[in-house]
Amino acid sequence: MTQQVDFTHDIKGTLSEKKRLIPHDLTFVLTDSNTHRLCWPLVEGLDELSKAQIITIPAGDEHKDLESLTIVWKALQTGGATRHSLLINLGGGMVTDLGGFAASTFKRGISFINIPTSLLAMVDASVGGKTGINFGGLKNEVGTFCQANSVIICTDFLQTLDNDNLLSGYAEMLKHGLISNDETWTELLDSDLDVAPHLSHLLEKSVAVKERIVTEDPNEQGIRKALNFGHTIGHAIESFFEGRLLHGHCVACGMVCELYLSCLKKGFPTEKMRQTVRFIHEHYATPAITCDDYPTLLALMRHDKKNKAGQINFTLLSDIGDICINQTVTDDEIMEALDFLREG
Repeated sequence: MTQQVDFTHDIKGTLSEKKRLIPHDLTFVLTDSNTHRLCWPLVEGLDELSKAQIITIPAGDEHKDLESLTIVWKALQTGGATRHSLLINLGGGMVTDLGGFAASTFKRGISFINIPTSLLAMVDASVGGKTGINFGGLKNEVGTFCQANSVIICTDFLQTLDNDNLLSGYAEMLKHGLISNDETWTELLDSDLDVAPHLSHLLEKSVAVKERIVTEDPNEQGIRKALNFGHTIGHAIESFFEGRLLHGHCVACGMVCELYLSCLKKGFPTEKMRQTVRFIHEHYATPAITCDDYPTLLALMRHDKKNKAGQINFTLLSDIGDICINQTVTDDEIMEALDFLREG
């Protein structure tokens, strides 16, 4: 199935249109406690949702777990959902990831629409067909590849976000710039980082980068691994802090480390690395880790899904847009990169 992504400023009209195009009997809407309060009011007046059953789970990535997934499955079951029902996921990446997984597995798969409400979800989690939950202290350990029937992106929802959550999404946009071209990368570094028309423009370009890569490699057998840049170390930092640091902030720190490794291993231009790292240090805090934490971080990296035969697998860059997948580095080199991050 080809995933439809629609940008709109008329969320009610677009949702109404997309919902009519998907044959279904019952409609369910998944929110978390935050998006139910802040985002549901933007769509609840829609006639087509007047009989929808609302499912609300606790907010926060620490709740992207089996317990919340079970809440959704049970709500679908007790609400009478069939294989022909529709689930609308209204929320950030936690909601679209978990909701997509619930939809892809309930009755062996029901239709679902993603309406991402955070910048991170708009640019990353809602597009590309990855679903899943955290398990055993590891990020996205259990999940499926399953495309939403439709993704509706409305930047009006960004008005509900604080600066930290905007920055979290912006880190993924910066990653897309690094893996695409110099023009996009430069434009991102020069941005004012506010919710303005230029941010919508950059968001559309960023989503297009991910769509292009996912279309070429939907099941991550090759070039889709480019999207993991910054994530091998970033996910380890995120797991280490057990959800206390936002995903994008951890990815930003991971990109600092992996740009260092790109310079060391693949000859990434030093000045471009310095410009990017300077931007990240100006906008994102360095996590409070010490060299005593390195063994734990390395152990977390060894659980990364990209690894093969016990080797930690990285995506590195030899230049902006020049992607090198399936790269291995030594533990000592990883620790050097973590030193580089901490030194600021």
